[in-house]
Order: sequence, then structure tokens, then C-alpha cells
Amino acid sequence: MIVKILQILGALGIFLYGMKMMSEGIQKTAGARMKTALDFMTKSRFTAVLTGFLVTSVIQSSSATTVMVVSLVSAGLFNLTQAIGVILGANIGTTVTGWIVAIVGFKLDISAFALPAVAVGAPLIFVSKWKKENLGEAILGFGLLFLGLALLKDSVPDIRSNPQVLEFLRRFSGRGFAGFLVFVAAGTIVTIIIQSSSATMAITLTMAYSGWIDFSAAACLVLGENIGTTITAYLASLNANVNARRAARAHTLFNVIGVIWMAAAFHPFTGLIAAMIPDVPGDLTIIAARLALFHTMFNLINTALFLPFIRPFSRLVSFLVKPRKHEEEQRYRLVYTASGLRQSPEINLLKAEIEIKKMAELLELTFGAASGAVLRPPKETLRLIETVDSREALLGLMHEEISQFLVQCSRENISSRSLERITQLIRICNESASIGESCRKLLSCAGLKAEKKIDFDKRGMEEISGYADMVKKFLAFNREHLGARLSAGQFIEAEALENAIDRSRDILRKAAKKRLKTGDTHVKTEILYIDILRHIEHVGDHSFEISRALYKMNSRPQISAPAEQPQI
Repeated sequence: MIVKILQILGALGIFLYGMKMMSEGIQKTAGARMKTALDFMTKSRFTAVLTGFLVTSVIQSSSATTVMVVSLVSAGLFNLTQAIGVILGANIGTTVTGWIVAIVGFKLDISAFALPAVAVGAPLIFVSKWKKENLGEAILGFGLLFLGLALLKDSVPDIRSNPQVLEFLRRFSGRGFAGFLVFVAAGTIVTIIIQSSSATMAITLTMAYSGWIDFSAAACLVLGENIGTTITAYLASLNANVNARRAARAHTLFNVIGVIWMAAAFHPFTGLIAAMIPDVPGDLTIIAARLALFHTMFNLINTALFLPFIRPFSRLVSFLVKPRKHEEEQRYRLVYTASGLRQSPEINLLKAEIEIKKMAELLELTFGAASGAVLRPPKETLRLIETVDSREALLGLMHEEISQFLVQCSRENISSRSLERITQLIRICNESASIGESCRKLLSCAGLKAEKKIDFDKRGMEEISGYADMVKKFLAFNREHLGARLSAGQFIEAEALENAIDRSRDILRKAAKKRLKTGDTHVKTEILYIDILRHIEHVGDHSFEISRALYKMNSRPQISAPAEQPQI
């Protein structure tokens, strides 16, 4: 008995590892196209559902999709309504696995697909000069997935030689609503333990195909799997902000409410499925096809019922999930990207870019407050100093954690293009931290101005304000292009911004030196004025380096040149 259990667990392990390898290989191959697909979802609730379906169908993991959504909501890049739409689509996308198993896994000889896939995928991984490692991972993962499924099917004992198991399951099969609850709970618990609804679905299909459970019991397990799969996003949201927690709870509520209405319509619904796929004498694959159809129809109908009410549903979730004690619903709150769940390098890079965009947004606020502090009366200056101090400290923390996270990502099995992205993202982090340091120095000038009671005339105030506005435009330019492609034309635009800032600096410095020579102003005032210009200029210089990194990150890497190792 112990040996048989270990065989089943081993087969499940191969299945899970194959699914993980296939998912990561597809994600690495997709690369930046995955980010483009995610950007598409912001257009409407319908495109959100469609994108959630497509992304989940491709990467074969609704958990990966929902964790990405939680990260995007946590970063403030998605609102709750958009996130719910993507989650609805992900629930439909995850039903593709059931169809693959039902159609290919039982109707055909799986080894006819598994071993040739391994044979094709392995050379692509090991022959480095072909540069097809990611594609090889996807193909090899596909083969291992079906090999694990074949072993799982063979490892499940024949029900005819184990009648006591059937007798045990029959105790719950005929108990009406109580039996319904038992099997739903069992599906939920198993999925929570395995953390893969696709794997639990494969187990359910195998048990049904082997005669361990009937169609009704298997359908109840499928409903439980829909609830259990929400645990991944829930775990990812535990340390996130209130909006991310709301997205995760929306996922759970959506599936729980769906199971509740299905409980009332269960027998008519399963009867409809049985009528749509009638029995064929001697064909054991019918029950697998029925389960796949049941899973798909359930999620399609559930999505159709919720789709018109996404906005009221999001308001309900917001009412149910309150901010924690002393938690402010602010957009620029550091949420460390690691969730404790192992994700693929491509998803981790997407998370890092989200955090860096938050950092860029925080930089705009910090520079705006620091540059404004030098133009304010002493009382207002002291208040702004406290604000900038707290933001600059947060920027330092973000720089340290994001850089460390990116270095960890660089140690994973990633493509040369992804390694180049990591190198440039770390460079952007470093330049952003330098901007924060310049803001702190600018704030010191504001403190000195208040302490020494130095006042600029109207002309000086207008010059500083206008110069700072030019740099603010540069910061906004970089923030808008983070996570997107910086074209050659846009990089020329960045160079024009840098040149304009330098020209303005030269004109203002020359005028200040002229005033010093003629004695038109106080020496301390002009020295402070020049220092302020210098620190503002440094922010512009670092902004241009960020633009350069964005342009280099999105350019084609030189194959002949070795990838630069990222440094903190």
C-alpha cells in the first residue's frame, strides 16, 4: 500500500514539474509580449476577461495570472474593477487543462506524445549554440506533463481489485447535500495542499476514468478545486496593501458564490451536461469529457453572471475588506515583491518593473516637494522637510530591496535578454536612488534658506521654478515609459530634454556670476541660488541616464558580446 501511494505521489510530482517547466518555458519565450498582453486588459471589462483567459491558457496557470494581477493592483497600476475582469478570464482559461487531459490524456496513447516531446525538447536545452533553451523547456515540460499523467493513470489501482475503496466513497456519494459538501471540501483541501487546480483536476479525471468516483462526485471535486485555487493569490496578498487584498478576496468570493448557486442547480446542471455528451457503451473517456465540459460551462456561466455587475461587486469587496489599523490607502506604498511563492523569472521581472514604476512615481512627488521647499516661507519649508525626509528614506529602502530582488532573479535560469533587462533595471534603481539623494541635498538648501532667512527676489523665484519644471517634465517622461518600449525617436526626445536643461543651466549660472561681479545681490543669496541649480541639474543628469537604460534595455542585445553581470 505504501509503495502504491509513493508511486502515485511520484507520478504527480512528474506531472507538476512538467507543468512548471512548460509554464516557465512559455513565459520566457513570450518575454515582453506578456507585458503587452497585460497592458491590453486595461481597455474594458471585456478585454480584461479576454486577456485573463488568453494569458492563463498560454501559461497554463491561473495561479500565476492571479498573482500577477495582485502585484499590479498592489502597485496601483490596475484598479479593482480591471483586476476582477482578469480573474474572471483566468478562471475560464484554467479549464483548458481539463480539455487537454480529457481529449489527449485518455483517448490517445500518451507515451506517443510524451517521449517524442522529451526527445525534441532535451537537445534544444542542452545545445546552447541553437539559442532555443526556452522553447526546449516548454516542449520538454509538455512531455513530462503527459508522462506524469500516464504514470498517474497507471498507478491508480483498478477499482475491481480494490472494492473497499469504492465502498468507502459510496458512503458519501448518496447522501444528497451532505455528500455534495464533503466532496467540495475534499476538492478544496487537496487543491490547497497541492497549490495547483490543474494537478487536482488531473487527479479527479484519473479517478473518474478508473471508476473510483462517479460523474456527480467528480463534479463536486471540480467545484472544490475552483475554491482551493484561490489560496495562491490569497497568500500573495497577505503582506500587500488593501487594494491587493481586495483583489485576492474578490477571486475567492467569485468562486464561492459560484459554488453556492451551483449547489441549488447541481442536479439539473449535471443532467444537462450528461445530455450534451451522451453515454457510449464501452467508452470510458466519456466521463472525462463530461467533467471538462462541466468545468468550462460552470466558469463561463459564472463569468456571464458576474460580468454586468463587476462595479457593484468591486464596491462590495471594498466594503468587506477594510484597511488595516493605521493603514492608509496610499498609492506609493512599498510592497516587497516577493510573496513567499516560487514564481518564474519572467513574472518576477514584471513584479520588479511594477515596483520600479512606483519608485518613479514617488520620485516625482519627492522632487516636487524638495524643489517647492526652496520657494516656500520658513514655516511651510519645515513641514515639507519632514515630508521629503520620510519619502527619501522610503526611496532608499525601495532601492535596496528591489536591487537585491533583481540580483536574486539574475541567478535563476534566464535568457540573455532577460539578464540584460535585469542589468538595466538595477541601473535605473541606482540612478533613482541618486535622484533621491539630490532631493535630500536640495532640501538641505531649503533648510539653510529658512535658517539664514535668505529670500530670493521675484526673478530668482521664477527662474528656479521654471528650471525645476523642466526637470519635472523629464521625470514624468521616464515614468511614462517605464515598462514600455523606448524607441530611437523617444530617446532623441530625451536627449533634447537633457540639452535644454544644460542650456538653461548655463544661462542662469552666467547671470548669477554677473550679478556677483556687479554687486547687484548678496553673496550668500547667489551662492545658495547656484547650489540649488546644481542639485536640480543633477536630477536631470540622472534622469537622462534612466532614459539611456530604458533605451538600452529595449534594444536587441549583441549576441557576440557576453552579458554584463548585474551589480548593486
